[in-house]
Amino acid sequence: MKNIGGLLIDLDGTLFHGGRMIPGADKLIEGLRTAGIPFLFVTNNSSRTAAGVAAHLQGMGIAAKPEEVCTSSLAAARYIAGELPEARVAILGEEGLIDACTAAGLKIVEDDPQYVVQGIYRAFTYDSLARASRWIMGGAKFVLTNPDLMLPSDDGVMPGAGTIGAAIEAASGVAPVVIGKPEAHLITYAASILGIKPEEAVVVGDNMRTDISAGVNAGCRTVLVLTGLTTEENLEHYKTVTGVTPDEICRDLAELMAMLGV
Repeated sequence: MKNIGGLLIDLDGTLFHGGRMIPGADKLIEGLRTAGIPFLFVTNNSSRTAAGVAAHLQGMGIAAKPEEVCTSSLAAARYIAGELPEARVAILGEEGLIDACTAAGLKIVEDDPQYVVQGIYRAFTYDSLARASRWIMGGAKFVLTNPDLMLPSDDGVMPGAGTIGAAIEAASGVAPVVIGKPEAHLITYAASILGIKPEEAVVVGDNMRTDISAGVNAGCRTVLVLTGLTTEENLEHYKTVTGVTPDEICRDLAELMAMLGV
């Protein structure tokens, strides 16, 4: 794979599983730095700040800086600020989303918002649902950070931002603008941070439904690594389900490094 303007690298399932680094992840990032290949860590996770994501990576031995992290919260906040600077936003989300909206110059309000922006929100209640639905039916634009229905946790899977978003959509009758993977917004925003066009970017990830589909939707080249959700056994199934095919497939991160020459 030649003429790479930058890599947009997924996290969970690609560089780590929960709190455990996938073998070779630290060497991959070291190799990219040494080779001078630009990259960003790109995640649908909306709960953590960029600094929090970087700290999580550092704790596993993967060198990371906050400015190398692009989250769905950051992309959502920039999307709103790009449409309407200093917009009034009601946030149904956690630290990462609040921090991103504040940094983007948006006005966080408790009533009469112009936008309702929602991510993972573990304090979500019936009242939250009622208020969000009323605002959206009243004309506020509904923005969803990411459509993940379920998330892994130490106690098993738990409902994700997409599950909450589905409840709000059902109550309000309005579909959200989805920012995170598999939609293109997060990927195109990450490419813009690197100062490159989507066609110059290469999306690296383990999930055909999210990572690879998002890369295709954004017009990027894609590399699937068989380190997480997608395996040799279920690859053909996911190709059929998603209707997409990665440009390259690597069995592990060592094979990815060899392909990149790092």
